[in-house]
Amino acid sequence: MSQTIFGVTLPPRHGFSVPIQLVEQGGISAWLVEDHTVPVVSLAWAWPGGAARDPVGREGLSAFAAAMLSEGAGEYDNIGFADALRDSGIGLSFSAGRDSFDGSFRALTTALPDAVRLARLAMARPRMDQAAIARVRARAVLGARQQLETPAGIARRAFWESAYPGFPAGRLSTPESLTAITEAEIRGALAAQLRQGGVMVAASGAINATQLRAIMAELFADLPPGAPEAVPALPPLASFGVASREKAAPQSTLVFGQDGLAPNDPGWEGFQVALRILAGGGFTSRLMRSVREERGLTYGIGAGLDLLFGRGIVIGNVATENAKVGEVWGLVRAAWAEMAANGPTVDEVTEAVDFLGGSLPLQFTDSRRTASLLLGLRQAGRPLDWLAGRPARLAALNRENVAAVAKRILKPDGLVLAVAGQPQGL
Repeated sequence: MSQTIFGVTLPPRHGFSVPIQLVEQGGISAWLVEDHTVPVVSLAWAWPGGAARDPVGREGLSAFAAAMLSEGAGEYDNIGFADALRDSGIGLSFSAGRDSFDGSFRALTTALPDAVRLARLAMARPRMDQAAIARVRARAVLGARQQLETPAGIARRAFWESAYPGFPAGRLSTPESLTAITEAEIRGALAAQLRQGGVMVAASGAINATQLRAIMAELFADLPPGAPEAVPALPPLASFGVASREKAAPQSTLVFGQDGLAPNDPGWEGFQVALRILAGGGFTSRLMRSVREERGLTYGIGAGLDLLFGRGIVIGNVATENAKVGEVWGLVRAAWAEMAANGPTVDEVTEAVDFLGGSLPLQFTDSRRTASLLLGLRQAGRPLDWLAGRPARLAALNRENVAAVAKRILKPDGLVLAVAGQPQGL
């Protein structure tokens, strides 16, 4: 039902959608949201892989390699490459996640040819100047050391190492692994990862399908044929109970979680609603009220779905005084059990559904966010019409079906905890 505010008639609640076009060129497909409101184009692309391909003892190799793509290419050294991007107002970046290797750019339509040319050059002819390698390595090593010096960084590392022992998702970079990486290994990682095939593309902005096809034909033309090897399937999260790491600090950081659900699970939206009510709704969530507002044990606590290797994992975190760790962990487990056993209230479901439906348009406020969202949907294996059907799926939710999916997915006995600090009461 539509409503009128200040004389403006708004669309029906949860009725927002965007037209997505499927564009295909030379075995590569793209999703496109065309918008000529402003003369800006954003393009995002990704291959499966990333840190999943890092050899044992070379953790951080893919992220290192991604960083080197912006450090000079072809005739441009790192300063010349940065100047070429800046002079044309182009934003170009590359990154490696746990299970993907990503690239993206944003440019004015007048600078689009330069954006494609520089991105193509970066992927096909990275320079690997020794000074640039040393600079990127120093920055990465510093970041890895900093992660090992804080309870938050130590707890996150302990969670992933304990949750997926022996699996790529459980191996994080260290100063030692980053120091051991060679130029030949960086080039080898890029050659195996950046291919003409296996890439997913998403685009948004002042561009039509014909123009996008031309860009797709040009952007990856210099890369080797074929596709990268498939990444391994994610194993179940290990039931490790509590993993504690000692770190002298006045507070401890807790990272907790459990197995989630696959993106194609019919209960996906219902579980998003349940998780928002339980742990993801800011000051309205049950955990925030219980742990912060009622007892003053933390400044913030929350949990959400982290999608990796094609599966959703529930991960949350909180920091509290060392002496209060046991109390906070007990409250988290109690809230988990309560939601699993009894589900949400009608009012809680209404608020969460309204938020998820009402906030959807905010994710399409600029071309870069739109392209990133489209790429994420593709990486999750969503069909082309998934976004168009989301408002109806949200509107169909009620207390009973949200309670049912919460009972099915939430596992209080399967909740695991990694904690770093000097925790008491566990």
